[in-house]
Amino acid sequence: MKMNALPQEFIDAQPILKILEDAGFEAYFVGGAVRDMILNKPIHDVDIATSAFPEEVKSLFKKTVDTGIQHGTVMVLDHGAGYEVTTFRTESTYTDFRRPDKVKFVRSLEEDLKRRDFTINALAMNYSGSVIDLFDGLTDLKNRVVRAVGQAEGRFTEDALRMMRALRFSAQLGFDIEINTQQALQKLAPNLEKIAVERIRVEFEKLLMGSQAAKSLQIAIRDQVMSYLPGDMGSWDLSLVMADLTSSQAHSEQVAWVHLLARSNLNTKQMSHFMRIWKMSREDVKVVSLIVPIVRHITDSHVIELYQVYTYRDILLEVLHLIKVSDGMLRHVNRIFETLPISKSAELAINGADLIAMGLVAPGPEMGRTLRMTERAVVLGKIDNKYDALIAYIKESVT
Repeated sequence: MKMNALPQEFIDAQPILKILEDAGFEAYFVGGAVRDMILNKPIHDVDIATSAFPEEVKSLFKKTVDTGIQHGTVMVLDHGAGYEVTTFRTESTYTDFRRPDKVKFVRSLEEDLKRRDFTINALAMNYSGSVIDLFDGLTDLKNRVVRAVGQAEGRFTEDALRMMRALRFSAQLGFDIEINTQQALQKLAPNLEKIAVERIRVEFEKLLMGSQAAKSLQIAIRDQVMSYLPGDMGSWDLSLVMADLTSSQAHSEQVAWVHLLARSNLNTKQMSHFMRIWKMSREDVKVVSLIVPIVRHITDSHVIELYQVYTYRDILLEVLHLIKVSDGMLRHVNRIFETLPISKSAELAINGADLIAMGLVAPGPEMGRTLRMTERAVVLGKIDNKYDALIAYIKESVT
């Protein structure tokens, strides 16, 4: 297969290939960027594989960073954006089910491609745009299939995270999982318990944001993969989540988590425990904790509750869209957000310094309580957010 016109992302990186080739080495664009180009999808990181060993790569370029030199990867910075250039390699056993115990640098493109996870990711492209396909990846792209390179059990035993990647690619691309790959997934799913939660979370989040997330979740349930994910997810009823995702999808990790947990039956304590198990960031925990109760009880939500999540209103509105609340309810929530007199406490027409200067309230807990009381009154429309009106309200309240 020959690409007649290359996307700009590849054109920008062509000088790297030319320098390597002029020095007598092989060099190719590889992996996801080649796949996405063929699928006419946005291209992200452009990766390069070469027969040059790391020290040979470094000798050819002025600006390099050893980003993963023990595995053959050097970041080349000579031409604007950084490009990861990785030496062709073979890999040994994976005793931790995630990383090879050691790698061996080789000069063979075929040896390098045969260690990759799926045929659709084992594509290479040379400087002139000719695609090298040694494992029928182009056929699998045409047939919309995720198929392991070689023996699926071997690929998943080497790196158990590849099972989550199979589900993630299925969700993102809308591809089926080939039968032998699916059988290996079902058989080896218990090995996911040996993988770091942080790595599983990245793939699971991408799955939930895939256009065919419902389909991949159904596969994960059918093949009992969910039983080996953190947080005892194998016992969850995900029917509502899948029904929501059939017609739409989450567009951010935070939306995905809020949606998932809003549709769960976890109480507040259980939800906090679940988020700790998944090692979610403090910000994500905060967002989920604030928004999930509102989503669950949106018909009973009050102005003050919506004010408290104003910063995250886009997340709330997207989740409400996912769970298909009525248009009337969406307009109601939007109207509240649009008509709030203030969107945060910093917008109050007074502050603590004003109260101290007037001798109304002493610094300390009483100050905080007074400002929160005043903020609430403004949000609820009891008083105007004007300096004189607020001072009068506080004087009346503290006497």
